[in-house]
Amino acid sequence: MDSSTDSIRFHSLSRWVRSAIVGFGGAIALGIFSPGHAAERIFVSYNILERSISVKSLEDYAKTGEVDEDLAVYAQYAEPNVLQNLRSALVAKANLSSVTVAQFLYSPQGDAALKRLGQVIQPESRLSGAKAIRAALILAAADPEGLTLLNFLQKFPTRGIRIDVERSLQVVGELNRLISQSQNTTDAITRQALAEGSSDPPIDVERSRDLRQPGAFKFEKQTITLNDPNRTAVISLPGVIREPIPAGSDPSARPESNLLKGRTYPVDLYLPTLGRATPSNSVPVVVISHGLGSDRSSFVYLAQHLASHGFAVLVPEHLGSSRRQIESLLAGIASEVAEPTEFVDRPLDITYLLTYLEQQARINPAYQALNLKQVGVMGQSFGGYTAFALAGAPINFKQLNLSCRDLENTFNPSLLLQCRAQQLEVRTPLQTDFRDPRIAAAIALNPITSAALGQDSISKITIPTLILTGSADTVAPALFEQVQPFTWLTTNDKYLVQLISGTHFSVIGEDEIASGIEAVAFPPEVIGPNPETARRYTRALSLAFFQTYIANQPAYRSYLTASYARSIMEAPIPIDLIRSLPVDGLNPN
Repeated sequence: MDSSTDSIRFHSLSRWVRSAIVGFGGAIALGIFSPGHAAERIFVSYNILERSISVKSLEDYAKTGEVDEDLAVYAQYAEPNVLQNLRSALVAKANLSSVTVAQFLYSPQGDAALKRLGQVIQPESRLSGAKAIRAALILAAADPEGLTLLNFLQKFPTRGIRIDVERSLQVVGELNRLISQSQNTTDAITRQALAEGSSDPPIDVERSRDLRQPGAFKFEKQTITLNDPNRTAVISLPGVIREPIPAGSDPSARPESNLLKGRTYPVDLYLPTLGRATPSNSVPVVVISHGLGSDRSSFVYLAQHLASHGFAVLVPEHLGSSRRQIESLLAGIASEVAEPTEFVDRPLDITYLLTYLEQQARINPAYQALNLKQVGVMGQSFGGYTAFALAGAPINFKQLNLSCRDLENTFNPSLLLQCRAQQLEVRTPLQTDFRDPRIAAAIALNPITSAALGQDSISKITIPTLILTGSADTVAPALFEQVQPFTWLTTNDKYLVQLISGTHFSVIGEDEIASGIEAVAFPPEVIGPNPETARRYTRALSLAFFQTYIANQPAYRSYLTASYARSIMEAPIPIDLIRSLPVDGLNPN
């Protein structure tokens, strides 16, 4: 294996780990654990063979660049750039507090990640290293030097650290297969886009409208607060960390002090300024559902863009899975990145919002012009699930039970969230179908779908649907969560948009990316290259899609083509748009 291949694999694995952390929890985790020992040697074992190196050798190399006799045994087999990468990796600092680290690692999602790492990194006993890894991460984050790989090794609470090379090679092999499958899928979509584009009518770029630009409508923003009295909200009490829901128990079974009657949440309304003679039910409506750990600010750019083109845009905040929930987790108030009940409450938030506006339209002239009988919905990540649920895909417990059997060996971080929905199966009565007949078209941006919904559920969607995927999405991998689900859609009006080198965060608004989650700044490789390019694509294609299927403007259908996507392509994020994809060659298993 050459050094360039090593480097590619190293950076691919690094990006996967960092994306998983940021995407589903916004942190690493922490607790208070004081080890009786600190690691002195690292033992690298492969079958019956074993070599070791002292932690002190790595420490000296990181600080001075000097290779002692202990490290020289290994250095003779490595290229100079590999050694330099090692030195940089040893001292690279993650700006995370110990509290932030602990809170995530003690969550169900953090625990699942630790179990996988514990198969490879073990204490002297050769048992799972999950608990020792958690302790070392917490202690390293609490140290004045901060959380680095070197500090992690120094804080490991046993005298020896064992690295299981055989298992490590298996993991690397699995990762390589996933990378290869992903690249093959990306290439297959590009080939299909070229084939479809060859039969598209030519695009007159000079005469066609630039859908990336704002429209002529002025608009105003309003904020309302809704309370659905028929739902019970689980609240987080300051200073109280709740235990995770035991398997087989009712997730709504909380102490009375942790329950609040009614689901209360804010909604931003972007309403275009209209003349007094505007007919009733004439203004097209779109609802935007944010992702896990985001809020109403995530898609301000898109809400404003659609409103400037005459759409009324509704942006609810799902408080049980918003930025506020993540901050509660990191502060020790909440115990999960999202309650399992969010798989129910998110679509119900939107259904209740539409019903509320219908009722208000009878007495409030400001809402009478809204067409609430033919509504578009779009969402990102967890919001993509929400959009699909409203479009007619019910929660699929059969698929959940199949997909969630081996979380310790998955490279799909989104399963750590999706599999929490299994806890809902014990609820009585249980609602799994959230289809809202008012929803007439759906866009899902980097959605999470494979386990919570699966083929049986997604095939039930009959309305026009557009899925956007990023080829570099390591939180919700494109092949599993967007590309294969696209092939499951049975509706005739379906579209798949591929952003080559786009990540899970490419289409999120600039303010959201800049602020990140409290105490966690999104690293550049997680955000991906030039997200403004991805946002311009999103503006143009969402406008074309909703003009076609919600505003009943069929002339915009010509923009939903492979040739149009190529006409607006910008570096460094190439784009493909396709309407079908042969399943031959797609092998996600």
